[in-house]
Amino acid sequence: MSGVLVSTTINGDAVEFACPQNETLLNSLRDRVGLTGVKEGCGTGDCGACSITLDGRLVCSCLVLSAEANGREIGTVEGIAQGDKLHPLQEKFIEHAALQCGICTPGFLVAAKSLLERNPNPSEEEIRYGLAGNLCRCTGYDKIVRAVQAAAKEMRKK
Repeated sequence: MSGVLVSTTINGDAVEFACPQNETLLNSLRDRVGLTGVKEGCGTGDCGACSITLDGRLVCSCLVLSAEANGREIGTVEGIAQGDKLHPLQEKFIEHAALQCGICTPGFLVAAKSLLERNPNPSEEEIRYGLAGNLCRCTGYDKIVRAVQAAAKEMRKK
């Protein structure tokens, strides 16, 4: 099996790695780049645990080949905070107890950030629709929705 060299930008940093041509971006991010916030929940694009942004578009990294990321911009949960300062979404997830086991949390955070970048004042229905590709088996969704609403409100103040 031949390999590919991928040159990309991840969370604003230029990154280059080699991988097999059939390796998913999920596996490369975790195993080659060391970004373990990206989680594998299902491997079929049904749970959202591996959600990232690719050129600003929310995608399941388990469905993208690493070679497809060449020359593109990737955003992961590790890029949400600004150094030691948590993003309002991260703060509100903690305040609203919107996480338990943590497997789904990175995907929810990436999806919520993507939603709020497109729509800074979403209704509850729009939040639920924007997060519909992410599954949580522990918390239910009310705390997650409330955390996103609170973060949106705080972000609009800035």
